[in-house]
Amino acid sequence: MAHRYFEDFAEGLAFDLGTFSYTEDEIVAFAREYDPQPMHTDAEAARRSIYGGVIASGWQTATSYMRRLVDGIMRDSDSIGSPGIDRLRWLKPVRPGDSLRARFTVLEARASNSRPDWGIVRSRGEVLNQHDEVVMDIEAVNFFGRRPAQAN
Repeated sequence: MAHRYFEDFAEGLAFDLGTFSYTEDEIVAFAREYDPQPMHTDAEAARRSIYGGVIASGWQTATSYMRRLVDGIMRDSDSIGSPGIDRLRWLKPVRPGDSLRARFTVLEARASNSRPDWGIVRSRGEVLNQHDEVVMDIEAVNFFGRRPAQAN
């Protein structure tokens, strides 16, 4: 894969970031450590809840998305970082065994006014389940270095 610079992130460009799933044991282990709510950690309490069973913490879905974003895009780019996210939503529960896939879509790409060697990319990240339902979406801003003149 070629090293990516700001100029490689055209508006509308989408990247497939791969697939993943969780077992119930993985969901419970993550939740016990980071989000110990009953719908994530206690099978009986989860069955009695509005979810009808154990569901993954949204934070687990978000960290899995982030890992795929780094592996699929950031690691092989001139990524400078991010000032943060604009929106993060968990739209559907993620259940053990769901087949999930992640994608990253460029919403806007513009040169920085204050730093001419930087570009600003606004993006939407999505995680979809096996029914093509969006279970999580995130909108964020990232900074990327501009392509050096000798790299053209």
